[in-house]
Amino acid sequence: MKPREIKRGIYWVGAIDWDRRLFDSLIPLPDGTSYNSYLIKGSEKTALIDTVDPTMEQVLTNHLNELKVKGIDYVVAHHAEQDHSGSIPWVLEKYPKAKVVCTPRCKGMLIDLLLIPEDRIITVEDKETISLGDRTLEFIHAPWVHWPETMLTYLKEDKILFTCDFFGSHLATTDLYMTDEGQVYEAAKRYYAEIMMPFRTNIQKNLEKVKTYKIDIIAPSHGLMYDKPEFIIKAYHSWAFGEPKNIVVLPYVSMHNSTRGMVEHFVGALAQRGVTVKQFDLTVTDLGKLAMSLVDAATVVIGTPTVLAGPHPNAVYATFLANALRPNLKFASIIGSYGWGGKTVEQLVGMLPNLKVELLEPILCKGYPKEADFKALDNLADAIAQKHKEHGFA
Repeated sequence: MKPREIKRGIYWVGAIDWDRRLFDSLIPLPDGTSYNSYLIKGSEKTALIDTVDPTMEQVLTNHLNELKVKGIDYVVAHHAEQDHSGSIPWVLEKYPKAKVVCTPRCKGMLIDLLLIPEDRIITVEDKETISLGDRTLEFIHAPWVHWPETMLTYLKEDKILFTCDFFGSHLATTDLYMTDEGQVYEAAKRYYAEIMMPFRTNIQKNLEKVKTYKIDIIAPSHGLMYDKPEFIIKAYHSWAFGEPKNIVVLPYVSMHNSTRGMVEHFVGALAQRGVTVKQFDLTVTDLGKLAMSLVDAATVVIGTPTVLAGPHPNAVYATFLANALRPNLKFASIIGSYGWGGKTVEQLVGMLPNLKVELLEPILCKGYPKEADFKALDNLADAIAQKHKEHGFA
């Protein structure tokens, strides 16, 4: 890939990572990702907006060399995480007059994480500006989107909002702007679910904050740019502000088919009552898909056998994930099986302190489910359908 001109004197100089399949040793990347860096040439000064992951440092080098960039005055660090800031030390070495621009909190993090010298850093307050001559950068503090030091940059004259992780997506593509709405919507929703959903209230505040700006282009640091910014703003608004839907998410694991038998019956019972179910076998599922399903769900029901007196480790992980992501769930329950006893329910319930949910009566059966167990599952399906209806989700 070569540098891409966005507007006169404004260039995409990032890197596309087609082959990366795991982020932070945690997040699946089925479609790869990109690290978007942007070069802005003003009449007097030049700014680089974010850098790239250190593994792609040579790509950024080639782009800047191809554009014959002799000097950089400012390197805007929206966020200290290494996929955006990891190549800053190299940029500072190549361009000895460059200064890093960041929030006061980001300064300490850049020093800690990347050993950037303190005298190479300038801090800016919320709404502070820096002039490039004929172009003006305005810095917008956006803490906890998704780290505490995050900020955005608004290029006033060109009405471009550089948003770092906000509005991003993990998607490797040669397109500069969105062309396939379905593909981009799914990638952006996955990104929101995995990274932004735990900070939903902060996202709400910052959606309100950016409403005051006239925006022609949104330029995130991962994924595609948006020359129709209302598409991604509307999507984020629905995810962050929207009420849950008539959906039950059912992550489960089964060892000897007892829990599987309960799940199959329960899914059918919910479907008969008009409730949509999203079922995930935790031994094989894409955890990103599970996270996405939680964005819209009203209820989560965890299915697990009992292992060594407690829940199966896969069910423990799914429960931990749901608690960490803090979706806007309203109800939760547990179904599963045991051989002689245990504390499965107590342990799983104790792992959900972040969720403000009503716990519906769990159902654990001894051995393979019997008629009374299937009847109890029908009753739980009745309760969920009624709860959804009462709350206006159905």
